[in-house]
Amino acid sequence: MNIHHYYPVDVINGPGTRCTLFVAGCEHACVGCYNKRTWRVNSGVPFTVQMEEQLIADLNDTRIPRQGLSLSGGDPLHPSNVADVLRLVKRVRRECEGKNIWLWTGYRLDELSDAQRQVAAQINVLIDGKFVEALKDPALLWRGSSNQVIHYLR
Repeated sequence: MNIHHYYPVDVINGPGTRCTLFVAGCEHACVGCYNKRTWRVNSGVPFTVQMEEQLIADLNDTRIPRQGLSLSGGDPLHPSNVADVLRLVKRVRRECEGKNIWLWTGYRLDELSDAQRQVAAQINVLIDGKFVEALKDPALLWRGSSNQVIHYLR
């Protein structure tokens, strides 16, 4: 899996202070997407073991308490990302007690593949749906357009 950016301290992408990872790869190509540079699967840089170790350490750092992990992109549920994202969220569940996991995807919950559903089973909140420029609403919390739905899964 490739990533474009990792924010060890983020207060925009979900509630509270969080760690946020922007992955590469998105097949939705939404008109008006604010993050087009993440669309290509091979863009960005590889998500290394060292980066993963830092992310886990950051989530467990009590000097800056973080509520959890946010996964965005690109699309964390792009078929090329699913295996790595599943491994990561399982590790966060095991090693980061009390942390919640939020994930943004252009896929709708009802159209997820079996592999994507395995990821969804490990996370707390899924924000689904493609960004639709005609439905853009800057007043929405944690969403870009009104068709996107926040699903509280756990």
